[in-house]
Amino acid sequence: MSSRKKKKAALYEKLRAATNSNAMNKTSIIVDASKYIGELKNKVDRLKKEIGTSSTPQNSLPAQVTVENLEKGFLINVFSGKNCPGLLVSILEAFEELGLDVLDARVSCEDNFQLEAIGGDQNQGHDAQVVKQAVLQAIHNWNEGS
Repeated sequence: MSSRKKKKAALYEKLRAATNSNAMNKTSIIVDASKYIGELKNKVDRLKKEIGTSSTPQNSLPAQVTVENLEKGFLINVFSGKNCPGLLVSILEAFEELGLDVLDARVSCEDNFQLEAIGGDQNQGHDAQVVKQAVLQAIHNWNEGS
């Protein structure tokens, strides 16, 4: 048996094992694999629906937020896997309410939302947790309004 045929045979055997197929010919193995993939897609869709309906409003926020202390201010990162029109404005309003000046920022709002900002603390009295809570509240308010 040639090396190529051995590789194909090994591939079909792996496919048969992965899909729990009892088929012996190649066509039946591929049909079983296609059915198995369809079942997996259905499971994924079902799980996505379960997650979507059972999550609480706090967990359904579309963004991840991290805030780190810097010498005179904070490094704020916000990421969402989807485009969030108007979210930047809500976050900047939260910065303004806290008295944070945006010293430097990078923003992407095309396919997803990503903000990396350095905020200078005018009052120099806030800690990272206060800033993070304010950003999370701004995201929550934006999410409720959209």
